[in-house]
Amino acid sequence: MLLRRRGWLKKEYDRKLLAEVYEAKTTWEQQKTLIHKSFDPSAELIEQVKTAEAIYFSLLNEAKNRNVRIPSR
Repeated sequence: MLLRRRGWLKKEYDRKLLAEVYEAKTTWEQQKTLIHKSFDPSAELIEQVKTAEAIYFSLLNEAKNRNVRIPSR
């Protein structure tokens, strides 16, 4: 019974992790395009983009370590 629950919990957390990865990717891409469109980006904006990039890649690394597979649509 414990093993069955563990598999269910892993699937649930994998789905949540994938959702966070997709959200972090869109946030990073939006901020990156904002910098490219900006004439004179502020230091704070550049810092936000770097932070968003770090969050995205850390989540991506966690998904890779957990062997999360992207479900076919």
